[in-house]
Amino acid sequence: MFHTRDTLKINKKGHLEIGGADCVDIVKQFGTPLYVFDEAYIRRVMRIYRDTIQSEYDGRGLVLYASKAFSCEAIYAIANQEKIGVDVVSGGELYTAQKAAFPAQRIVMHGNNKLPYEIAEALDYGVGLIVVDAHSEADLLEREAEKRGMIQDVMIRINPGVEAHTHAYVQTATPDSKFGFSVANGAAEEITAYVLSKPHLRLKGYHCHIGSQIFEKQSFVLAVQKNLAFMAEMKAKLGFEAEALNMGGGFGIWYAEGDPMIDMNGYADYLRALLTTIKDGCRTLGLNFPFVYLEPGRSIVGEAGITLYTVGAIKEIPGIRKYVAVDGGMFDNPRYALYQSKYTAVLVNRAAEQPTELVGIAGKCCESGDLIGIDFNLPAVKTGDILAVLSTGAYNYSMASNYNRNLIPPAVLVKDGAAEYIVKPQSYEDLVRNDVIPERLK
Repeated sequence: MFHTRDTLKINKKGHLEIGGADCVDIVKQFGTPLYVFDEAYIRRVMRIYRDTIQSEYDGRGLVLYASKAFSCEAIYAIANQEKIGVDVVSGGELYTAQKAAFPAQRIVMHGNNKLPYEIAEALDYGVGLIVVDAHSEADLLEREAEKRGMIQDVMIRINPGVEAHTHAYVQTATPDSKFGFSVANGAAEEITAYVLSKPHLRLKGYHCHIGSQIFEKQSFVLAVQKNLAFMAEMKAKLGFEAEALNMGGGFGIWYAEGDPMIDMNGYADYLRALLTTIKDGCRTLGLNFPFVYLEPGRSIVGEAGITLYTVGAIKEIPGIRKYVAVDGGMFDNPRYALYQSKYTAVLVNRAAEQPTELVGIAGKCCESGDLIGIDFNLPAVKTGDILAVLSTGAYNYSMASNYNRNLIPPAVLVKDGAAEYIVKPQSYEDLVRNDVIPERLK
C-alpha cells in the first residue's frame, strides 16, 4: 500500500486525504494537475532536525533547508518561523528568499560555478556563509569583498571520497565529481592554504555532501570521520582549526515498495549517529567541537508533497501493457525520464479499493519517454478518475518545465483541512510573456 500517517490517509469516504482535506474536494477547488503540500508534515520534520541538534549537541548547529528540493516564498516563510536556515544555489533562489524577507545571516550559498552577479547579490544582501568551490571563485569573492570593505565568512567544499549507495547521478563525493576539492590528491589542502591567504575572506570550515536518497547511516559516519581526519591534518600542517563543519543532506525518503519506511523520527536517529561520531572523533583527535550545519531538503518536503492528476485516455496494448494517460507528465515530474525513479500511485476517489491491474502511467507530452512509471498496481482505472502520485514534494516543481508549452502546475499548501495557493497557476499569457517578434518578421 502506501506510507500512511495522520495527515495522509484514506478517509471514511474511501478517498485520499492530506492535511485534513479530502483530495477530491481539493481537485474540485483547484483542478489538476496540482502539487499539494502538507504543512504539518513539513514543520514536524524541520522541528525534529532542529530539536535533535538542540538536545544532542547543545544547540551548536543550524539546520539549513536545501532550497533546490522546492523553492518558493512560502517554504522560506515556514523555515523562518521554525527558526532554521536555508541554503541557496542560485541568484533566483536567493532572490526568492529575499522576497520572503528571510534573514541573510541564516542563508548559506552554494554552487560549483557561482556567477559574478550572484556573488555580488549575495554580498550585498549579507549572506552569512558562502561555500567556495573553485579557485577563481575565491579570487572573485576576495575582489568583491574588498570593494565593499568587508570580510566574508566562507567554507570550502571538500570531497572525502565516500561513495554512497544511491543513483550515480546523485553521488557527489566520489573522485569523479564536479563538486568539491579532493582530500586524496591534495587539492583540499591546497585550496585551504589559498583561501587562508585572502585578507577579505574568513575561512570558517568545510562543507561535504556525499549524495542524495541515502538510507544507510554508515555512509554519513564514514564521511564525518574522513572530514575530521582532514580537519586534524590542517590543524597540524597549517595551524588552521575549522570552527564549522557542514555535512550536507542526502537522507532518503520512501517512494515505493522496496524503500525503507522511515518514521519521521527516524531522521533524528540519522542525525544522532552523525553528531555522536563528530563528538567522539573530536575527542580522539583533540579538536574542538565544530559548529555543525545540516542541509536536509528531500526529507523535509519529499513525502510532504503529492501530485494530483485527472485520468484521460486509456490505451491497452494486448500482451504488452496498459497505459493510463494523465493531464501532466514529464513537464511536472521529469524524474522517471532522468533517473527511472519509482513512485506509488493511488486512485484518489477510490483509494480504499483493492488493486486489480498493473498499468503504466503516461504523460501528455509528445515524447515516448514521457512516463511517470510503468508498473503501478491499481484498481481498474477509468477516464475521469483522480490519480495521486505520492512523495513528489522534492525535485518535481523545482525541475518542472514548459516543455511542449504545457503549463507548470500550481501548488497549494494544506493544513487543518484548508488549502490555499503558494504558487499560482500559470496562464498562456505567462508562456508568451517574453516572446518577441522582430520587425523583419512582421
